[in-house]
Amino acid sequence: MNDEFILVTGSHGLIGKAVCGRLVRAHNRVLFADLRASNAFDICDSNKMEIAASQVTGIIHLAAVSRVIDAECDPNLCHSVNVDGTRQILQVALRSKLKPWFIYASSREVYGHQHDKVVHEDFDLAPVNIYGRSKLGAERLVAAAREDGLKTAILRFSGVYGALNDHADRVVPAFVAAALRGGVLRVDGPDCAFDFTHIDDVASGVLAVADQLAAGEQRLPPIHFVSGRRTSLKALAECAIAAGNGRGRFVVAPPRNFDVHEFVGDPTRARALLGWQTTVALEEGLSKLAGLMQKDRESETEGAQA
Repeated sequence: MNDEFILVTGSHGLIGKAVCGRLVRAHNRVLFADLRASNAFDICDSNKMEIAASQVTGIIHLAAVSRVIDAECDPNLCHSVNVDGTRQILQVALRSKLKPWFIYASSREVYGHQHDKVVHEDFDLAPVNIYGRSKLGAERLVAAAREDGLKTAILRFSGVYGALNDHADRVVPAFVAAALRGGVLRVDGPDCAFDFTHIDDVASGVLAVADQLAAGEQRLPPIHFVSGRRTSLKALAECAIAAGNGRGRFVVAPPRNFDVHEFVGDPTRARALLGWQTTVALEEGLSKLAGLMQKDRESETEGAQA
């Protein structure tokens, strides 16, 4: 895919930055929309969204209140951004003469509790927290927009990690940073287990879907990008400590009551429809992240001494 003009919301986030970089390298034009961007493009600004949607041929909608704990702290903001913001973008896309294709970034949280199961995309959707319910609400809006003629795709992400522009207190960067300091890793539920996916693999998957939509595909089912590997938080802490050259130790705490406690996904659909599969194993991804963090710390130290 090249020569597309694509609006990326959440362009400065973990996934957005990686996706935008690949789009630009593939000779696409990108319109960046993020509160952290220099143009401070807010997806809730109806006038700016109307202008943007009238120009672009594709939209990759990543912007959101993107963390379970943030949604619990401010449910109204979560609904406003994740549901109402998505509704507004879909409406302006439908009004656009260009009818841009539309990718929506959803989450494993829509599946809710699925203990001891490898989860397929067609499992019942039963979110257990505010964030998951907001994502499911937005998915339903995307499905309705497809019925109204928009080319859409729903992608569900799980435990994405691997770059410096992440929330520092998310589990993977928090564990790796603590390990590098020789500090303490707090494990909220050692037996809680998840499916972690490296940002490089996720970005590749997003672009593979964009390629299909740009080529005219209209009936892609929901797809999640997962490794199919179950990793407990205790095992994750141990891997992070190893990536930090054996420094650090972990302490155990009870799981949070608003979190899903286990998720492992089935990657079969992504492989069958896109030829996609994970290429970065967890141990390699944590080691890469530790290297990036170490270089970043060294650069900061050199800058302070200069």
